[in-house]
Amino acid sequence: MAESVEEFRKHLKVYWMVFGALLVLTTVTVAVARIPFIAEHMAIAVTVGLSIATMKASLVAGYFMHLIDDRKVIAVSWILIVTGVLFLACLLLPVVSNVTTVTLDRLS
Repeated sequence: MAESVEEFRKHLKVYWMVFGALLVLTTVTVAVARIPFIAEHMAIAVTVGLSIATMKASLVAGYFMHLIDDRKVIAVSWILIVTGVLFLACLLLPVVSNVTTVTLDRLS
């Protein structure tokens, strides 16, 4: 069934907004890569670059692939994100506790 002209324009407006956001994020990526402090520190550069790339991928998957309307995909995505963050926290826990122990040993 054909959509009305108003509904088509509404979707077209959303697509243009997503396109604009992708252009802005691409510009931010290039601008951040040219900042001397970030260019010298590889860990910060990779973290910022991957964060921006994740935002861009989310926009493309959500709007152009129409996954933004699928509640099951959103729920599974949040479960995977929370699981990944908790997993990384568990991996970093021994490192943080060791740094704290070494620092306290040096102070005493």
